[in-house]
Amino acid sequence: MRTPYGKECKYYYADYYRGKSTQECRLIAVNPASDAWKPALCQNCPVPDILFANACPNLALSARVSKGAFGLLQKVEAHAFCRESRTEVRQPKVGCGNCHLHINR
Repeated sequence: MRTPYGKECKYYYADYYRGKSTQECRLIAVNPASDAWKPALCQNCPVPDILFANACPNLALSARVSKGAFGLLQKVEAHAFCRESRTEVRQPKVGCGNCHLHINR
């Protein structure tokens, strides 16, 4: 679904059918350690860019809303994990590097 800022994100959900006004980020909603999500956070969220750059089926993302400097600004922090190699992915846009070796064989 397209976010309010024009990027495609499979975790963003909006429902305006028959007077409903529901917006949510389903990736952040499953993280109990996250602060509250609001639609303005979609503007600088790294998740749509990661999903666009890396289509690996083994990539698992988690995200949370955190407070920035002095607790004033909020931002979305995304973390990636590879299910195949069971490692943290340091560059989510590129991937772990191990999955591509198995696909090309």
